[in-house]
Amino acid sequence: MSELACCPRNGTTRVLFGIPIEALTMDQVLDHLEASIAARQRVLLGVVNAAKIVNMGRNPELDHAVRSADLILADGMSVVWAAKLLGRPLPERVAGIDLMYRLLERGQAKGHRVYCLGATEEVSRIVAERIASDYPGVVLAGRHHGYFDGDGEEAVARDIQAARADILFVAMTSPKKERFLARWHELIDVPICHGVGGSFDVMAGKVRRAPALWQRWGMEWLYRVVQEPGRMWRRYLVSNCLFMGMFVRELLSPKPSPVGELTAAPRSRA
Repeated sequence: MSELACCPRNGTTRVLFGIPIEALTMDQVLDHLEASIAARQRVLLGVVNAAKIVNMGRNPELDHAVRSADLILADGMSVVWAAKLLGRPLPERVAGIDLMYRLLERGQAKGHRVYCLGATEEVSRIVAERIASDYPGVVLAGRHHGYFDGDGEEAVARDIQAARADILFVAMTSPKKERFLARWHELIDVPICHGVGGSFDVMAGKVRRAPALWQRWGMEWLYRVVQEPGRMWRRYLVSNCLFMGMFVRELLSPKPSPVGELTAAPRSRA
């Protein structure tokens, strides 16, 4: 594990629900990742929202995989609001899908090489076409659908390694994507590894993202329930209630040290 001292930081990590979450803006994250690409030093990204925080408490494997990330970012507005109410404020939400688009925008100017892993073969193909049309300066180093079993993981990882990508987007569900990144990030040798969940479905036009106002008010989960009520209502009802319970316990518990001092650079793996 090495330090990337060339990247400025705001010097703090917020510890929320026992999870170290970086107090960084989107631009600070992007500047750090750009420097990591230039230095070929690896950064494993993790993002958390209310549902994932709840599931981390119930799934030790997911908890371990998320905590193995070099940067853990607040993907959900509920996490940002909880941080503020707990007296450990975060500067803003850094949503995984927005970070993906911003990385592509910067990659457009820099000629970054991108590998896309996940989703169905159809969605993967459409995403490749969208990247080629919308970000022609980005080099699509390779792609692979996300429907492979454990026996096929190493072959996929070696294909990514051979592609010599600068950025890997992993569009698979939790905890599969966290497990894949935690297990194979050393072998694949990609500077930036980012699990983007269902972002490929959005980019391919298969799923509509919530309007900006819904996002601002932290209601993306409700927008998904409206789109898929039969599949989503129970999941979000349970996870949101459990997250509220966790917040109340955190609020009433003896205050831990809310801010952990960082060095000039985050944890990065050489």
